[in-house]
Amino acid sequence: MGTEKRIRRALLSVTDKTGLVEFARVLDSFGVELVSTGGTARALRDAGLGVQDISDLTGFPEMLDGRVKTLHPRVHGGLLYIRGNVEHEAAVSAHGILPIDMVIVNLYAFEKTAAQPDVAFGHLIENIDIGGPSMVRSAAKNFEDVAIVTRVSDYPELMEELRSTRGCLSRATRWRLARLAFATTAAYDTAIANTLDAITEAPVPSEPAAADAAALPTTLRIHMPIAQSLRYGENPHQKAALYNDGSGLGIAGATQLQGKELSFNNLVDLDACWELTREFDETFVAIIKHTNPCGAASGATVLEAYQKALACDPVSAFGGVIGVNRPVDGAAAEEIAKLFVEAIAAPSFTPEARARLATKKNLRLVEVRPALQRFVVKQVSGGLLVQDADTARVTESELKVVTWRPPTPEELRSLLFAWRVSKHVKSNAIVYARDGQTVGIGAGQMSRVDAAKFGAQKAVLPLKGTVAASDAFFPFPDGLEAAAAAGATAIIQPGGSVNDQAVIDAADRLGLAMVVTGIRHFRH
Repeated sequence: MGTEKRIRRALLSVTDKTGLVEFARVLDSFGVELVSTGGTARALRDAGLGVQDISDLTGFPEMLDGRVKTLHPRVHGGLLYIRGNVEHEAAVSAHGILPIDMVIVNLYAFEKTAAQPDVAFGHLIENIDIGGPSMVRSAAKNFEDVAIVTRVSDYPELMEELRSTRGCLSRATRWRLARLAFATTAAYDTAIANTLDAITEAPVPSEPAAADAAALPTTLRIHMPIAQSLRYGENPHQKAALYNDGSGLGIAGATQLQGKELSFNNLVDLDACWELTREFDETFVAIIKHTNPCGAASGATVLEAYQKALACDPVSAFGGVIGVNRPVDGAAAEEIAKLFVEAIAAPSFTPEARARLATKKNLRLVEVRPALQRFVVKQVSGGLLVQDADTARVTESELKVVTWRPPTPEELRSLLFAWRVSKHVKSNAIVYARDGQTVGIGAGQMSRVDAAKFGAQKAVLPLKGTVAASDAFFPFPDGLEAAAAAGATAIIQPGGSVNDQAVIDAADRLGLAMVVTGIRHFRH
């Protein structure tokens, strides 16, 4: 079987007509007969190309508002019959079926339609392509004889090969295109299934296709193409790669402006610090080491917030990653450049910041656009755990004071700050804070009292007059007593322990103010 196959007849049916005419002209220059449908045929004719309508090939008109045009034995027979197979050749000859050697098709824009606000259910259903995926699969299955083109981005390389081979494509190219084609139909069906799975009750066609945003999928379907291969995983002996959803949002879709290739651990830490920065509306900087904040602070400027965050634990900050929820300016860049940092994530960097940080050639700068995270997925042996993203926020009005002494206004502001940070610290977690600045962070301890003690031990700044946030309730008074001994004057915690009254009594005895949130923020 020869490795190259000449293209003699091509069927073109595309939604995205970018680059179509140029590609069709190359095919036409090698005498390829062009067969097309509807709007694609009109675009080619308008460009002066000779085109045969699909209805002339099949002997049937396009019908049912375009629902049926390529679903015909003369299309799929022309794609699927094996060239050189005696029985196949006899069958197509008997039925007047002509060979189709190439299909150029991209599918109805279902995902784009589904993303439209209040899209009508009937319009959504009409944008489910039937004939396109059928042709893609038929052509891809018979890749030995047929080339299937599903991506506009492949046109330039294919045109170059066609020119160099005088209208032929190699077996290697046809196999590559077939694999891309099956990935295309898999992604398309996944998008349809995921969208319809969330519409628990079918509305009438004219009504919006409202999805149940709170519902978990009945079947978890994940389709994410590879974005880049990584040098290694968490450790050098592990292979790794980054996959993304194609949205261009979040850390997976971020734009790297400079620096070495991002590592697996860089990406994990960048995601941790970026998600923490998004908790705050005011200017905020987080410094992350091994997914835990070693310093976090708000400020009037990025420079002030960074200096306050760094002051929390300058030793641990060495070699960390930084997240900023504002554009990084020149003044902040000048200060950050004094520290060895692996990477910085921010919505943007000013020209002055770019120029200053360009001197740190290995430093990765990453521009990030926020992504709405609906689900969190974790792998366990034999399966996946799926949960809603933890988007819960507690406001001042939702807090319940449980001690005889209420917090002062200054304590209350610090309590809410510490609480938001604690949500992003591995449990068990205790966060000491004051005036929009973390002072000590006890992360990932096996007991809550140890978290309180470790957070105090890590503190560089004075602990006296701080407040403390606990990501879950105090099971015993000892954790609260350790925080008070360290210098904390007020506590925020979820409440809900069988020993709540003993903890409240201890707070009253120590003169602490304590508020409860009613929700916890375990982070495993």
